[in-house]
Formats: sequence, C-alpha cells, structure tokens
Amino acid sequence: MAEVNILGTAHVSQQSVDEVRAAIAEYKPDVVAVELDPSRFQALKRLARDPTVEDVLEVKNFNSLLVQWLLAYLQRKIGFDVGVDPGAEMKAAIEEAEKNNIPIALVDRDIRVTLLRFWNSMGIFEKIKMIWALIISIAEVDKGQEIDIESLKDQNVIDVVMEEFRKFSPNGARTLIDERDAFIAHQLVILKAQRPEGRILAVVGAGHRQGIANYLDNPATLPPFDNLVREPKKLPWAMIFGFAVTALFAFLLAAIAFSGVGWNVLLYAFLFWVVIHGVLAAIFTLLAGGHPYSALTCFCVAWMTSLNPMLHAGWIAAYVEARVRKPPVTDFRKIYESESLGDMAKIPLFRVVLVAALANLGSLLGTVLYFIFVFPVLGIDPGVVISTGIHNMWTWITGFF
Repeated sequence: MAEVNILGTAHVSQQSVDEVRAAIAEYKPDVVAVELDPSRFQALKRLARDPTVEDVLEVKNFNSLLVQWLLAYLQRKIGFDVGVDPGAEMKAAIEEAEKNNIPIALVDRDIRVTLLRFWNSMGIFEKIKMIWALIISIAEVDKGQEIDIESLKDQNVIDVVMEEFRKFSPNGARTLIDERDAFIAHQLVILKAQRPEGRILAVVGAGHRQGIANYLDNPATLPPFDNLVREPKKLPWAMIFGFAVTALFAFLLAAIAFSGVGWNVLLYAFLFWVVIHGVLAAIFTLLAGGHPYSALTCFCVAWMTSLNPMLHAGWIAAYVEARVRKPPVTDFRKIYESESLGDMAKIPLFRVVLVAALANLGSLLGTVLYFIFVFPVLGIDPGVVISTGIHNMWTWITGFF
C-alpha cells in the first residue's frame, strides 16, 4: 500500500524551506504533492497571464478580491519582515521535485472556488468581523509587531489558533480549513490508488496536517467530493434585502401620497432618497481615492441602483474609474508586490476595486439612514401618515373594484 508522509510547514519560514528540501532528499518520494491549485502553481512559477481590469469588472466579485489582496499583503508583510517570500517552501518543493525528476501533484482546491465559498458562507456580521480583524492585523504588522513563525508549526499552538478561529468565524474556518483538509485528503487517496507501492510526500500548511491525517486514517469519514467544489446553497439574502428595500420605498411613497399631507411632502421624500444615497456614495468613492468623475457618477446613479437589486452603484463607479485610470495589466503583480498599504492604494487597479466596494457601502448606508431619518426630515408623524395612507389606499382599491 502506498505510504503518505505529511510535512506541515509555515508559509513564510526559512526553516520550512530547509525542511522541505531535506525531506525530499531523505524520503525520496515517488510523488511530491503540494498545497497548490493550478492557478497558484502557475503564478508561483510566473507562468500565468495576469488578469486584466476587464476580467475584474466582468466578475464583479470586488469584496472578496479586496479581502484576498489584503490577506496576501499581510502574508507578504510577515514574510518580508522575516526575509522569506510567501510560498517559498512550496516553490522549494517544486524546484527539488523537478531537479530530481519527481512528479508533482497539485492537491489543493481551486483558489477561486475557495474564495467564493469562503465569502458566501459568512453572514454580514461575520464578514464585518473578518474584515475588521484583518485591518487590525495589518496595522499591528505594519507597526513592527514580531510574530514567532516557527511556533505556528507546533501542534499545541495550532490547536489553540484553530479553536480561536472557529469561535471567531465558524463558517470561515469550515471553508478555509475543514473543507480543504477534506479536498486534499481526497486527492491523496486518489494518488495512493494510482501508486499502490509508491511513497508520497505531501507538503501542506501546518494547520492542515492533522485534519488531513485524520481523514487518511479514516477515509470513510470524508465528505462527498462534489460537496466540496460546488457553490454553497444559501438564500440570496442580498437579493431579498434589495427587493424588500424597493417594496418598502414604494409602499412609503404610496402611503405619503394617499395620506393627504400634500404632494410637496411626497416630492421631498423622493428628493431625500436621491440626495442621501448620492451624497454618501460619492463621499465613500472619494474616500477610496476615486476620481471626481467616479464620485459624480455615483451621485447620479446611487438612488436608482439602490432600488434595483440586480445593479450596484459601485459597479458603475468601478467602470468609470477604470475608464479614467486605465489600469495596466501589470497592476495585478504590483498589488501582490506592494510593501505598504500606501503603495498599494496608489495602484490604479486597487483603486478601482476599492471604489467599487466603498461606493456600495456608502449606498447601503444611505438606505439605512433614509428609513431612520426620513420622517424627522419631513417633519411628519409616521404613525399617522402610514395608518391614514393605508386606510385611504384600501378605500380607493375597494371603491375602484
């Protein structure tokens, strides 16, 4: 039966690089399995085509892309401080395998699938907590807080870190850790079947080692493979929220119109919707470093997009920003090579994505504040207006039919 040796590494550790090279030399595996998918393998070897701004605009997955870039920056910053590039141990495994003519197996799940499932698995509050924790972590690293990288390979430390991660973000931990443990274990089971007498060295992050080993010891506990690669089924809460906002706004205007308070109040209610969405979306666009043209566009369209669940102000702002800034293809690589958030913020492509994310946030904030302050701004009693409006609407409907 094939033998599998799982080597747990830290992704920004020179000691892990040395351990990988030594393990291949001593273990002499028939296959070296690495915690990479084809796209990351190509990126590591500089074989992949850098995505264009058109690719980014087409996918429209701005929030998850922004989180991915910030995570990559955090990892790179830690690696820079300790003198090791992120993924150096995977690169060393590939180099040693190629030098010794050992086949390489890419056993990790497609990063796009992982990020999609990761982002979609979390609720709105879990996403906010995750982004806030990421910002705090980046701030601490930028201040020069030292991290003991090698301690992260100790199983006791790993257990504590994983337990805290599961408390903080249970859905995120399931997607990033548990599901990938199972996916990699599935791939290793296949490799074992293909090479019944061979030896497989699996080079994976230390946080995955125990989970993978448990699955290999008990393959019957592996979840179905198809469940690990399909988009998670969940209620489209964003879409539901969008339709609810549209319906509530229409109902509110109808109630005001039928309440008898006057058409000027109805006009002011509508103008308040236009202004609060436009102003906040424009301000957040400028806070993201967006061009004035992008902010002006946001001001003009935010009131409409906030009533259309299929469209977002940030998407339109990002398109305008891209037309103005004209990000070159090289911007993707520049983002991953940035050594400070200030440098990253100056890159046109990063601004396009940040504008999209913050413009949408500004428009969403406008929706929330509108329903909180519309009646105080109009100077009318909501209870009287709504009850009178409903009564008059019902009278009109019954009389009409």
